[in-house]
Amino acid sequence: MRATCRLLQACRITLFTRENCGLCTEARSVLSDVWDSRPFQFKEIDIIKSDFKPRWRDLYEFDVPVIHISKSSAPEEHPQSASKAVKLMHRFTTDQVKAKMDLVEKA
Repeated sequence: MRATCRLLQACRITLFTRENCGLCTEARSVLSDVWDSRPFQFKEIDIIKSDFKPRWRDLYEFDVPVIHISKSSAPEEHPQSASKAVKLMHRFTTDQVKAKMDLVEKA
């Protein structure tokens, strides 16, 4: 029954990244490890190429990688609502990601 509940409350993780970012490569690896035990919807946004106004680049230029964790049913990410997002920045572990996923699923 727990697995069914988890599927109904699946999370979406959005990774904010840029080209030539070593920490972003590490973040993808951590997210891959999380995915192996706990699947989620995934979206990746290159902050340099994004056309949103205000732009993701203005928010995260010096902070990538950043992940936003939300329910899969939540609206798509938008720069104006970024301050309300459940997020992790720079370096994070699989346990930290899973803990934030738990937080989002329980909300």
